[in-house]
Amino acid sequence: MQENPSSAPPTRLRRLTRAIIAGALVGVVVTMLAFLVRQQFDPLIRADEAAIRAATSTVRVRSAVISALITWQEITQPLNGYLVASAVCLWAWLAKGLRTRAWWAFLTMMVGWSLALGLKYLVQRARPVVDDPISHSPGWSFPSGHAANAAITSIALVVLLWPLLGATARRVAVILAALYITTVALDRVFLGVHFPSDVTGGVLLGAGLVGASYLGYRGWSPQEKAVDP
Repeated sequence: MQENPSSAPPTRLRRLTRAIIAGALVGVVVTMLAFLVRQQFDPLIRADEAAIRAATSTVRVRSAVISALITWQEITQPLNGYLVASAVCLWAWLAKGLRTRAWWAFLTMMVGWSLALGLKYLVQRARPVVDDPISHSPGWSFPSGHAANAAITSIALVVLLWPLLGATARRVAVILAALYITTVALDRVFLGVHFPSDVTGGVLLGAGLVGASYLGYRGWSPQEKAVDP
């Protein structure tokens, strides 16, 4: 029987082209947001500052909430996330035979971690200044490293483990990843250490990077073609 051409894995050029196009689209969106931040675009700055004041005022009188937010901040430190994610990559490679897929996830995460950090130094946005601050974080503010790295690690792990999951487990994994990203992003704003545009930029950068990277990876490994989603 003649093989259906449409079922053949994409060529290297096609994979590279679609990854570049997706990456460029993400880059344009994140760059536009970074430009508005860098240029102190008044409507954005006003909205950010109003949101920070409202968020911190809401939680400042609730000591139990503050304690939970600070605990979540420590648990979701990027280094912790990458240690767990790297261990999962190693397990998927050694125990489940997803060698190239595990390497894809690991390298994508390392590149994403570096890009998020590099963008901070490029934009150099100061952290929010609030009266009676709830928490303090060092470094620059845009994009949020916590939010970017939460998106990078959680989405990369969902894609990595996708072939091993059933239909119900896949839905649960997507929901858990979305909840993780959302709670990390909200945590940064309610603690007053990031503006809403910081966490928005972080999530867009992280999710977009993993998506573009996967478009370039998918179909690359013939021995794993059958398990690609």
